[in-house]
Amino acid sequence: MSCSFSIIIPALHESSTINRAIDHINSICSDFQVELIVVDGDPEESTIRLITDEKVIRLISPKGRGKQMNTGASRAKGAILLFLHADTRLPENAFSFIADVMDKKEYIGGAFELGIKSDRRVFRLIEKSVSLRTRFTRIPYGDQAIFIRREVFDRINGFQEIPIMEDVDLMRRIRKSGYKISILPEKVKTSPRRWEEEGIIYCTLRNWIIVLLYLFGAKPEKLAKYYYADWDD
Repeated sequence: MSCSFSIIIPALHESSTINRAIDHINSICSDFQVELIVVDGDPEESTIRLITDEKVIRLISPKGRGKQMNTGASRAKGAILLFLHADTRLPENAFSFIADVMDKKEYIGGAFELGIKSDRRVFRLIEKSVSLRTRFTRIPYGDQAIFIRREVFDRINGFQEIPIMEDVDLMRRIRKSGYKISILPEKVKTSPRRWEEEGIIYCTLRNWIIVLLYLFGAKPEKLAKYYYADWDD
């Protein structure tokens, strides 16, 4: 199957990593039609003004991944939308893996297993817990590189523009609609920086509690204040 991809990266203060992220995508996508869109949540354009690749589409949006990713999707031309965090790297043959899945009409999208770029054993435990959670709930998170057919994304009205849990909300709506997703066994590699900066135990427990509170009805606007240190309404 010949797939066209739009990779949408929501970014906020990612000047130190954005060009490495773009270079990595360019190094693995040569056999596919890929457009790359970076949506900066900083009105001062602190991330996109440092992008060196002229082919990258650069957009500005109010901060919040849901808003930023919807902004990117509104400009995307690809048949497959892939939402990628700036500090997450796709596996070497990511586009072939996705194309193989999209060739099976029963799947409308999916995500990868989570890998964490660290040799510390504790991160292998986190990876395992994420794998078990994802396969049990069929709700992958945003750092697992969610991909989806464009027409389905439009049909379900994209991401809710909430400050947090936009990925969980999207996947719950996909599941409730009866659509089928594929969890690919290959791993993305995401940065351990948040765990290392905040403390592994604190960060992990905080994330679990936020998800549980959201599932029990807590407002994303309130939960965002516990996740983002600089969040304001």
